[in-house]
Amino acid sequence: MTYTGDVSPAGPADVRELDALTIRKASVGPMDNNAYLLTCRRSGAQLLVDAAADPDRLLALIREGSREARLDGILTTHRHHDHIGALASVVAVTGARTHAGVDDAHAIADAAGVRVDGRLRHGSMLPLGDLALEVVALRGHTPGSIALVYREPSDARAPGASPGRAHLFTGDSLFPGGPGRTSGGPDFDSLMDDLEQRVFTALPDDTWVYPGHGRDTTLGAERPHLAEWRARRW
Repeated sequence: MTYTGDVSPAGPADVRELDALTIRKASVGPMDNNAYLLTCRRSGAQLLVDAAADPDRLLALIREGSREARLDGILTTHRHHDHIGALASVVAVTGARTHAGVDDAHAIADAAGVRVDGRLRHGSMLPLGDLALEVVALRGHTPGSIALVYREPSDARAPGASPGRAHLFTGDSLFPGGPGRTSGGPDFDSLMDDLEQRVFTALPDDTWVYPGHGRDTTLGAERPHLAEWRARRW
């Protein structure tokens, strides 16, 4: 089936099969958080992006990607409580290493009661089996908010593949229709500066965006509205 990114709480995951990576998207918890399971197709290594809520559903998602429930890591995009509600439970069951932006790591460790093993900075590379994901710091929604970029290989041939296309997991920093919530003022300017310089300038229009809540989008769909976002201040 064609991937759409449309998921609902308690509903099935939507699955995208790329040449080297499988992406599973599920909605969990009362705030309709998106959780993403990334599976390296060659090695079987798995990374969960945001253990937000409903640990039983997340563990079932992990088993969808691995019969042995293998989980190598959990990446938390930012410190807010609705993105870490199941973190301690999933770590306790799987023993996965945890990763977060360096400026949110301490707050996540304190709030979730877990150790943050990998403290990531802008430009860091996060290995996933035979693959590597690039860390993009997007300061403003929280001080340590981060996004992840995966790029399809130049020889991609899977149905629906696009050689070199980027896949961007943005947490709550970018949604269809605008940037994530900030306190305004310097935080809004910081987030917009990072989005413009580190995302919209660095990545092409066909980049697929996987946000922390709701539907997916592309950078091409959002790019014409950057000036509008600046003007309205949200």
